[in-house]
Amino acid sequence: MMFGYLGALLASTACMLLQDWRFRLFFFRDAPAATAVTVLGTVFFLLWDAVGIGLGIFLRGESDFATGVVLAPHMPLEEPVFLVFLVICTMVLYRGAAELFAHSASRRAAGPRAAGQAKP
Repeated sequence: MMFGYLGALLASTACMLLQDWRFRLFFFRDAPAATAVTVLGTVFFLLWDAVGIGLGIFLRGESDFATGVVLAPHMPLEEPVFLVFLVICTMVLYRGAAELFAHSASRRAAGPRAAGQAKP
């Protein structure tokens, strides 16, 4: 099970990208902007982790599910993969919620006939 966590992260990222592809929310809406957001978000969180590690707040724990590969002290291989997943997941959820709210607002603005209801 040494690659269990990494495999779960990669599978979860793939599922988020499938949702993105289906509804054209993030990468499949604007790939250059999505790439920039993903890179900047991941770098921001890696710097955040580096500060936390430097202050002794974040420590690497041992697990049978992790690969055991360490990129830096207390920075396992899975951490940047998790951060990429976190950014993609956040943006897909954000854009999905924005689309739902916009759709709901347009239906309310159109009135009862757009909802298939008869006018009283």
